[in-house]
This record gives sequence, structure tokens and C-alpha cells, in this order.
Amino acid sequence: MDTDRKFAVVTGAGSGIGRAVALTLAGAGWTVALAGRRAAPLEETAAAAGRTDAVCVPTDVTDPRAVTELFGAVRDRFGRLDLLFNNAGSFGPRASPVEELAYEEWRSVVDVNLTGSFLCAQAAFRLMKEQDPQGGRIINNGSISAHVPRPHSIAYTATKHAVTGLTKSLSLDGRPYRIACGQIDIGNAATDMTRRMRTGTLQADGRTAVEPVMDAADVARTVLHMAELPLEANVQFATVTATAMPYIGRG
Repeated sequence: MDTDRKFAVVTGAGSGIGRAVALTLAGAGWTVALAGRRAAPLEETAAAAGRTDAVCVPTDVTDPRAVTELFGAVRDRFGRLDLLFNNAGSFGPRASPVEELAYEEWRSVVDVNLTGSFLCAQAAFRLMKEQDPQGGRIINNGSISAHVPRPHSIAYTATKHAVTGLTKSLSLDGRPYRIACGQIDIGNAATDMTRRMRTGTLQADGRTAVEPVMDAADVARTVLHMAELPLEANVQFATVTATAMPYIGRG
């Protein structure tokens, strides 16, 4: 194995932040395994990356067996793993007041954002602990909602607060094995998931307002910086927002 090569897994790699990060990593010389629910968007990301060594692995991160298969494929194909960008996430089907949120809607967000993040982090941790040389890095995609909520977002907000706890525990438990874990909290990157920000979204005071957005490539450059630090250094938490979005003072 070429020890100068760097190997990464990006979940949610078929669109949005995941695609932007995968393309940026590939452009910087990383070999990337692209994970997501559907094969076609992953193949589009791989084609855009222009690299023949990108691997597409359709994966449901809420399914323990599928996650095991993903990281088994990475081990068999790459021989090691240097980075997991734990990015797959869901707002849920709709914004909903607490009293109207269906159990199934709550559960679907928890399954993706929290359980999926845990399953992928656990599998990456196991691989990084066992490989030689030992170690690697996990970067969790938190959110501005890991700090402050939007109206009618209790499931998303609760899971993103929980991701922060996941990040802290992984960071502590990874120390003996040279496994670093950090978190990037992203506000209003221009993706399909944030399209409503550009047409108007509910504010804490009851108004509906258009919010500024930023290019997802700006987020990806931050992830690349975090990823390429030596394992002796770690960005524990980074917050990247559209400059004029209502984050400072939100609520």
C-alpha cells in the first residue's frame, strides 16, 4: 500500500455539503469512498471528481449491516481509513410544532442524524484502531442547530445537540489510539436542503424572512483544513456561517 495516499469516507456524498467535501478532498489528492442512499447521485459525484479511484457504496446509515458492509469494503479496497466525514443527515419531512410532531417523524430524524452518525463513527473507530499505522480522524457534521434552534425543529435540534456529545466522547475515547474527532457546525450553505432560506423561512419572532446563504465550497475548504492537520492537532469545533445570517442573536 502507498503510505503517502490518504483515504476518506464521506457519507451523504450524493449532494450538497457531502458532494462539495468529496470533490474538495479528491481535488487535494484524497482517495474517497462515497456513501449515500442512492447509487446514481454517488456516481455523479464520482464523475465530477474526475478520479478513477473513487468508490461508490450505496449505504443506508441507519442500517447496522449496511454500515458494516461500507467499512468492510473500505478496508478491503483501500487497506486503511484516514478520515470519516460523518455528514449524512435529515431535517425530517417538514417543520412541525412540538405538539404535532408524529412519532414516526421524530424517529426518522433520530435514526439518520444520531444513530447513523454513531454507527458510522463506531465502524470507522474500529478500523482506525486496528490498522497499522494506528489512528485517523472523524469529523462530524453538526449544525448551527447544535447551538441554537430554529422554530419547529425539535427533532433536528435535539439530534444535533446529541452529535456534539458524540463528538466529545469520540474525541476522548480516541486519544489512546491516535483517533482525533472534531465537529463542523454549518449555517446556511447553499444546497437543496436550504433552498427555503432563499425564499423565506420562519423566524423566532414569527416573521418569515429570506436569509443569506454561502457557497458549499467554503464549507468544504474548512473540512479539508481540519482533515489535513497532523493527528497531534485537532480542530475540536468549527462554526462556518453565511456572514449575515441570523445566527448571532437568533431566538
